[in-house]
Amino acid sequence: MKLQFAMDTLTTEAALELAAAAAPSVDIIELGTPLIKAEGFRAITAIKEAHPDKIVFADLKTMDAGELEAGEAFKAGADLVTVLGVAGDSTIAGAVKAAKEHGKGIVVDLIGVHDKAARAKEVVALGAEFVEMHAGLDEQAEDGFTFEALLEAGKASGVPFSVAGGVKAATVGSVQDAGAQVAVAGAAIYGADDVADAAREIRAAIK
Repeated sequence: MKLQFAMDTLTTEAALELAAAAAPSVDIIELGTPLIKAEGFRAITAIKEAHPDKIVFADLKTMDAGELEAGEAFKAGADLVTVLGVAGDSTIAGAVKAAKEHGKGIVVDLIGVHDKAARAKEVVALGAEFVEMHAGLDEQAEDGFTFEALLEAGKASGVPFSVAGGVKAATVGSVQDAGAQVAVAGAAIYGADDVADAAREIRAAIK
């Protein structure tokens, strides 16, 4: 199982510092949506140039103009780009078209999707590399949220999936046991006093 580090910071400089600290322990470096909104596609280029050996994940959360947005992110250096699962099939198909043209991949983020397992099957059929079983920061703070629900949705989907939303050293083992291809850790790493140590700790918990 790969470990993905999601950086929800607002400057390229901060992202480069975080990525440098975590890189030895992670496989995928994710530029969070707030970072891309604040800094633009140049942030993608900066991270890819600094870490050419890593998979660079641009969390665009595209909702429309899938082919255009994904294509520009791939040109900037992204290896994987997200489209929202609540987007229309044509938007996802357009993004997949761009991915094929660039030899890259599309990940469909299922944040906000009620029946994640069912939608996962549909979007993989449209050409997504895998889906992200994702609970955002707001959802995690809501009453009734359970991390286990994400794992159950992943298992029920029967397609390649990642898990994002509450992944840390204490939970990453359960993500692996559920069959995820990727565990996505964000705040557990970037919010730690020692980013490098936090990333190492999560990596060590993966069997």
